[in-house]
Amino acid sequence: MPILNWLITGASNGLGLALALEVLKAGHKVIATARNVTKASAAHPEIEQLGGSWLQLDVNKSDTKLIVESAVCDLFGGRIDVLANNAGYSILGSIEDLSEKEIEDQFNTNLYGPIRTIKAALPSMRAQRSGVIVNVSSIAALDPRPSGGIYGASKSSLENLSEALCLELAPFNIRVLIVIPGGFRTDFLSGNLEPEAPMTKDYEGTPLHATLNSFRAYNGNQPGDPAKGMRRVVEVVEGTGLGEGKQGLLRLPLGADCLERAYSKVSALQRDLDGFDSIARSTNLD
Repeated sequence: MPILNWLITGASNGLGLALALEVLKAGHKVIATARNVTKASAAHPEIEQLGGSWLQLDVNKSDTKLIVESAVCDLFGGRIDVLANNAGYSILGSIEDLSEKEIEDQFNTNLYGPIRTIKAALPSMRAQRSGVIVNVSSIAALDPRPSGGIYGASKSSLENLSEALCLELAPFNIRVLIVIPGGFRTDFLSGNLEPEAPMTKDYEGTPLHATLNSFRAYNGNQPGDPAKGMRRVVEVVEGTGLGEGKQGLLRLPLGADCLERAYSKVSALQRDLDGFDSIARSTNLD
């Protein structure tokens, strides 16, 4: 297996940190990004001990493309093999209660951030006629729950972008992989933001209110093992282990809970298509 150059965003904690560690343990090179490198390197010296490098990066900012290009040139000699867009967060609350600024910030991180890093990586990948872009989504993109509408919308936008990107980049032998995690035992839920505005009183006792409470109870009880999940990502990128023969697949679901929700979504979509079949076919010009 050749040594691959990986750049991983949002690597200071959670799945990003787990992915960086698994990639390094597999013998590859890593640029791990964090908004606060001093804090991240002090908290996780194992990244550098295993040969990785930290890069200060806030994907919300317009200089992201320049920073990524410079880092790849300086640390990787201009070659990037795998870009993993992991940086992200969620804001949970009713769509009605979220401000436009909160919605914009959610999309800026979860959608525009990956677009910025992708734009930085593609010239190198096209020139070498190879590469993998890993976009970390969420089961919320396929199966949004009450209170997660804006977060789910940002991730489903990332998935739609990834589908189109996959088709656009196929002529250059550049692969796109959408990673769809279910519940993994990280601090992701601890970092969930809530709207500045209090929840509108009418939502008390509704499914939205109940879902918010269930997320709080779920924190620390997620079934997924981050190390195992990110090891599967490395294997799928490499085409080794359980990832052997999977190179032609676009979506990588992680977790039995993720699979259950995804299959439920597929069933609901099939039900709607079947139910409206005759109406859909009735609309052509005579």
